[in-house]
Amino acid sequence: MLYLHCEVLNMIDNEVTSVKKNQSTNVILFDGVCNLCNGLVKFMFKYDKKAIFSFASLQSEVADKLLREARIIEAPDSVIVIRDGEALVKSEAALYIVKRLGGIFNLLLIFHIIPRGVRDKLYDVIARRRYKWFGKQEACMIPTPEQRSRFYR
Repeated sequence: MLYLHCEVLNMIDNEVTSVKKNQSTNVILFDGVCNLCNGLVKFMFKYDKKAIFSFASLQSEVADKLLREARIIEAPDSVIVIRDGEALVKSEAALYIVKRLGGIFNLLLIFHIIPRGVRDKLYDVIARRRYKWFGKQEACMIPTPEQRSRFYR
């Protein structure tokens, strides 16, 4: 995959994708420069065979619009899933993704027995250290032509 500055990517793609309510379901908003987050997107392309999820970088205008529609003023330091106009964050977003993938991934739903506050604290520890542990790109990922249809721009 290629990487390009997020702002440049938005300028290159002159097509403005309007976000309608029926389109704003199961959208994963991710940090476009985070290696861990980009790894999640690559993982999703490998295992989300039914194309349940689509994607947008948190640095994009589309993410800003979806977050406003979900009444999120400031994006948390988290992968966010927009589901029916509602924002799921931190461990709830992660467990929702696992649940929708189904199959063997359902084994991870065992983490629901841990109280959400505890799960979110652990999530926060990883989120705060993700650049140190996994690194950071200088630019956003550019999807391949096959992947492009699942990205909001």
